[in-house]
Amino acid sequence: MAGLSCSLGAWFPRRRGLGLLLGGLSGRRGARSGCERREERVYLKDATGRYISPFHDVPLYAVNDQVLFNMVVEVPRWTNAKMEIATKDPLNPIKQDMKKGNLRYVTNIFPYKGYIWNYGALPQTWEDPHHKDKTTNCCGDNDPIDVCDIGSKLCSCGEVIQVKPLAALALIDEGEMDWKIIAINKEDPDSDKFNNIDDIRKYRPGYLEATLNWFRLYKIPDGKPENQFGFNGEFKDQAFAIDVIKSTHESWQSLIYNKTERGEINCKNVSITDSPFHCSQEEAEAIVRSVTPALQARDLSSIPGRAKPWASFLTPHA
Repeated sequence: MAGLSCSLGAWFPRRRGLGLLLGGLSGRRGARSGCERREERVYLKDATGRYISPFHDVPLYAVNDQVLFNMVVEVPRWTNAKMEIATKDPLNPIKQDMKKGNLRYVTNIFPYKGYIWNYGALPQTWEDPHHKDKTTNCCGDNDPIDVCDIGSKLCSCGEVIQVKPLAALALIDEGEMDWKIIAINKEDPDSDKFNNIDDIRKYRPGYLEATLNWFRLYKIPDGKPENQFGFNGEFKDQAFAIDVIKSTHESWQSLIYNKTERGEINCKNVSITDSPFHCSQEEAEAIVRSVTPALQARDLSSIPGRAKPWASFLTPHA
């Protein structure tokens, strides 16, 4: 299975042999994300081979850079499976969301196909449901903050990339604050051209309007009303976006040190040694073994368009 390694701030895959680990792969995945089955999980490893939590153990800041952040990709662009970090599960694997026993997919909203960006989350952030946002008067949605990567690279489920935030959109989802950070992958060929919201309008004309329209409409096929937005749907600039990120990072710090009500969120981690939720690597391995008892791996590296020579392995969940 392909884990994640960290060397001088750069994340890249390593071959391993258990579970499904897809960090760092850059190949084209096809119409679906490649891991959309109810019994499958995406676990991450670090450079030393430790299982880690994408929510708590992947650092927010990339190499102590105050403008560059790590992003955990949950949903590759153009795919429909609603993959997300399982905040209530130990080690917070990525898995497909379910509702009433059914796997969840987003419906194609004309003229869009699936998610129109690489979609994911910033680790070590948390939108606190007990904290009322001073700008929108809404409480957080109890999840890590969401990110939309507008870069040209098609990423993979579980990949960790470094992104530069450019703007923020205040989505209000059924009364809850659900910030969307608009960012670009630093590996994008045009990354140096993007430094603020005006650069999106200049080099990706129509992308902000499409993003607003997508978030407004995507729940309607499920019988829900249009989503609402703070600031009348106005995108806020980079400085505002970074302030939002820093605020949610502070909320996460209260969470990981047990200084606030966490509800059902699982804060188990292997890297924050002074956290009351810190666990040993032996315990982390036992968690993964408990959901992957049969070491029957299916090699996914032969899927057309997959990045090589890195291989990923899929292990069913009992």
